[in-house]
Amino acid sequence: MVGIMPIRQLPDTMINQIAAGEVVERPASVVKELVENALDAGASRIEIATAGGGLGLIRVIDDGAGIAPEELPLAVGRHCTSKLGGDIHDIRTLGFRGEALPSIGSVARLTIRSRTADADNGAEISVEGGVTSTVRPAAANRGTTVEVRDLFFATPARLKFMKGPRAEAAAIADVVKRIAMAFPQVRFTLSGSDRSTLELPPAGDQNDRPARIAQILGSEFGENSLAVDAEREGVRLTGHISIPSWSRATAQQQYAFVNGRPVRDKLIAGAIRGAFADVLPRDRHAVTTLFLWLDPADVDVNVHPAKADVRFRDAGLVRGLIVGAIRQTLAGAGIRASTSASASMLEAFRGERAPAPVTPHDFHRPLGSGFAEQEQALFDAGPTVSARQAEGDSGDTVSADAPLGAARAQIHENYIVAQTADSLVIVDQHAAHERLVYEALKRGLDERPVASQMLLLPEVIDLPEEDADRLAAQAPLLARLGLGLERFGPSAVAVRETPAMLGETDIHGLVRDLADELAENDTADTLRARLNKVAATMACHGSVRSGRRLRPDEMNALLREMEATPGSGTCNHGRPTYIELKLTDIERLFGRR
Repeated sequence: MVGIMPIRQLPDTMINQIAAGEVVERPASVVKELVENALDAGASRIEIATAGGGLGLIRVIDDGAGIAPEELPLAVGRHCTSKLGGDIHDIRTLGFRGEALPSIGSVARLTIRSRTADADNGAEISVEGGVTSTVRPAAANRGTTVEVRDLFFATPARLKFMKGPRAEAAAIADVVKRIAMAFPQVRFTLSGSDRSTLELPPAGDQNDRPARIAQILGSEFGENSLAVDAEREGVRLTGHISIPSWSRATAQQQYAFVNGRPVRDKLIAGAIRGAFADVLPRDRHAVTTLFLWLDPADVDVNVHPAKADVRFRDAGLVRGLIVGAIRQTLAGAGIRASTSASASMLEAFRGERAPAPVTPHDFHRPLGSGFAEQEQALFDAGPTVSARQAEGDSGDTVSADAPLGAARAQIHENYIVAQTADSLVIVDQHAAHERLVYEALKRGLDERPVASQMLLLPEVIDLPEEDADRLAAQAPLLARLGLGLERFGPSAVAVRETPAMLGETDIHGLVRDLADELAENDTADTLRARLNKVAATMACHGSVRSGRRLRPDEMNALLREMEATPGSGTCNHGRPTYIELKLTDIERLFGRR
């Protein structure tokens, strides 16, 4: 057993290494801190170069205001900063702690070379493993160059926890993209021996974010996204969200910013997940670029040294704004199909490459080249039912000007083929009707109280007193959702009714989950989610089944109802309900364009 040692003051080098454990988690953390410093200095051009995934070299060059020679020792001193006034709650810069540079210098070889606009010469200072050199003259352009070599050489145990150079380089690229998205007016260049060069030229002024977003996420995101713009009680939310049928397997492409600061906040991530819960399966994630703006006094960015987490004064307001704004945007978007779905279908027709033009001497295309007989055989659907033939009418009975057009045929008793003015639409009848029934059931939940079933004997559930308080305060809302409960002593609630839709359910588990959610988010979404899940199951069993032959009027009625129902572009499981092929794409397949 280790004996008790006397209390003593830790040396500065050890203090900085302890701080480095929080601020400098990996090379990407260093890049984040240095780029934020450059932006706070007013840089319009930032160049980042790395080697060895950032472990061998990180160099950041900016054209900002620069650092005067006499301030260089302060720049690498602990808790020295030019970015914080007298109020820790009024933070308007990206950096403010004054911990990054001394922390980096304690675990790496750090060199800072800088020149201000009014100086004839530059100056340089170095920190190696916590040991600071004297300031010396150096040739330098206006701005600052920070070079970090041999990261963690002074704390070799940390190197064991680093990933490979490729993974670390990818993390650096992600950090740069997140920061660049918030500053479209700044030029960013990321290069190095361990990666291809990433060039992000200026994309306009501070408010011209769509152009920068297109640089980072590609033009396809713009074609498959919706603009969000909402405000509630002084909190503003702007940005873009992907349509449900254009999703990803991870949440890596969810970008969130608070007052221009890139964050990875659990509350925001949870709000996004909750807003898309009805239209995406649990293993799929929306692509988002969301910008929150609020009074700096209403958000605490000082929660963690890395400044990636934030804490809102009114977390319920922020979460409600995000969830409500996204759901309202989705509801008002109308019917939209993902462009990637049609692209995938076109690729299937092409067989991985575009069809070559047919010449009189070329009648032997290989399999996979387009619409040769072999390929057509793969798509042979057998006899089809024409909507016109079924009606015995040679004229159009439904206008093709509608978004989903007029039904023309049903294939394999499951897929409706419709024609619009400029495209071909293929609808999965079961998936589409499943969404329509589900939305109708949800409207029923919203418009009238949920039917409840009385328990023969009340279930008394012991809880911490604060949880019982929260549940009692939400009792009227819970009653509308079919859960009847009341206070039972200081630290318990008695449940007398449960939602009839749930049947036999784990009442104790449900109430405890509700208490946890109310403590974290001040909402009762757990109960709502369970009811919605039951409604989704009922919709799946009550919808038009695959294999059922539909009359033309039934097909067209389904199309019109889809057009009028928010979220009908995907089924309850997040799969697309229809695919649209533009006439121009079809003509390309046949070599007409």
